[in-house]
Amino acid sequence: MAKAVRFHRTGGPEVLQTDDVPVGEPGPGEVRIRHTAIGVNFIDTYQRAGLYPMPLPQIAGNEGAGVVEAVGAGVADLKPGDRVAYTGLPGAYCETRVVPADRMVKLPDAISDEQAASMMLKGLTVHYLIFTTYAVKPGETVLWHAAAGGVGLIACQWLRALGVTVIGTAGSDEKCALAKAHGATHVVNYAKENFVERVKALTDGRGVPVVYDSVGKSTWDGSLDCLQPRGLMVSFGNASGPVPPVNLLVLSQKGSLYVTRPTLATHIATRADLLARSNALFEAVASGKVKIETTARYRLADAAQAHRDLEGRKTTGSVVLVP
Repeated sequence: MAKAVRFHRTGGPEVLQTDDVPVGEPGPGEVRIRHTAIGVNFIDTYQRAGLYPMPLPQIAGNEGAGVVEAVGAGVADLKPGDRVAYTGLPGAYCETRVVPADRMVKLPDAISDEQAASMMLKGLTVHYLIFTTYAVKPGETVLWHAAAGGVGLIACQWLRALGVTVIGTAGSDEKCALAKAHGATHVVNYAKENFVERVKALTDGRGVPVVYDSVGKSTWDGSLDCLQPRGLMVSFGNASGPVPPVNLLVLSQKGSLYVTRPTLATHIATRADLLARSNALFEAVASGKVKIETTARYRLADAAQAHRDLEGRKTTGSVVLVP
């Protein structure tokens, strides 16, 4: 048996409870891993709350890092003792679990377990957003909401390394300072300032070619107003609540705008994509272009408090659970 944090019904953080769950032997194509660090992300809260429906009861969480304990038949590229990490597999808030071997990524020596648990979902998200969803070019200016969050801090650093000007928004002066320290060229405290007016002023009225928005409901309308004609609105999260139904005519009225709602799962669906994006992320971190900082640690049993702090905007950077 292993300790696991589950929810038997959807709701607030209080629905999370610690249970003893059985952990079997790995079958063909599977490995059993012992977690050393587990990532905490907004998607975990969406699943717990019911915004993203899950079968119940459900072990919370979607990413982690750890050590291989046993391998099943047919697994040739992993062995007991290997350090691995993964993302996109529901059921991560636990001490030990059995997982598909082809979803595991072997960690290089330069990447710690805690770094891996802090960055797989966030870092791979940044990679597909800036290299695939919209291939950002040196010299361009982009708007990035929640620039002091876990995804935002990685994005600011990576974009700076690419020679991109980042206008980052955050909800406090402290968070703005953090985003600035991690590579944002300009910062806007949207609790005090009108971010649309600031973006227009910073771009001489032109706006930006792309907006990256994980905030959702509260920034949606303003984000559209920040775009250049034929600009791209990238909505990839709902921290303030889901975006309401969209009137497509608004997109034409505001300049033939494009809108997309991408997911990481689509962009790492094949093992080749998973490895290519992971290797690019590991190289960026190992080279020093991107620094991964775990800013909050909680015990596995304190997962509910981690969710309260995340949803209450009390955290910055990356949050991990330690079994």
